[in-house]
Amino acid sequence: MTKKFAISGQHYLFDVQSFAALVLALGGDDYEYALRDRTTKRVIEDVADGESEIGVLVETTRSKDGLEKAFDEAGVEFVELIESTPRVALPKSHPFVNAESLTLDQLEDFPYIYFEQEEDAPVYFAEEALADEHRRKSIACTDRASLSELIVALNGYTVTSGILVGISDGSSLATVSLDTDVTLHLGYIVKKGAELSDTARKFVEKLEGNLKKCAKF
Repeated sequence: MTKKFAISGQHYLFDVQSFAALVLALGGDDYEYALRDRTTKRVIEDVADGESEIGVLVETTRSKDGLEKAFDEAGVEFVELIESTPRVALPKSHPFVNAESLTLDQLEDFPYIYFEQEEDAPVYFAEEALADEHRRKSIACTDRASLSELIVALNGYTVTSGILVGISDGSSLATVSLDTDVTLHLGYIVKKGAELSDTARKFVEKLEGNLKKCAKF
């Protein structure tokens, strides 16, 4: 019998590595799996519509109220795995790469690279913490590879969880603590009242382990 499992997520690498580890652990010769990088709106829709069993998302202390309302309206619920603090991701060649911490004011002259959401998406759907802060220079993109390349090519930055566990980001980017009182809540959404499948439970175990191992505070 063909094994089937699908997850959706914002553009983070920790869910990709966790998904890969799951596939390797499950083995088998007959399966149909899906890993979907989505905007926040699409992650919620995928889980609500049953396209994906799990949606990997990040809430912040600023976005929590808006996201929780959106989750409730869609019939999904958020399960927190860990708390973390926002960090600045920037090239290893950046003049601020060795700073102990940074403020957004210090980064004003550098381009801010971020993931684009739908035109009508509320600000609390942004994947980046402090997305509501004004930047003089900003560039939107839609995929992880473009974001990483733009940061390196333009000496830019983004605001992230600081969990750079993937093959592509780890070699070229570094993270520095961001001076803010905002907290990140990393976790996933599922349909309200749904019981996770055995495969989904195993994925969550790997995801939580990955987050706890790699999170920086």
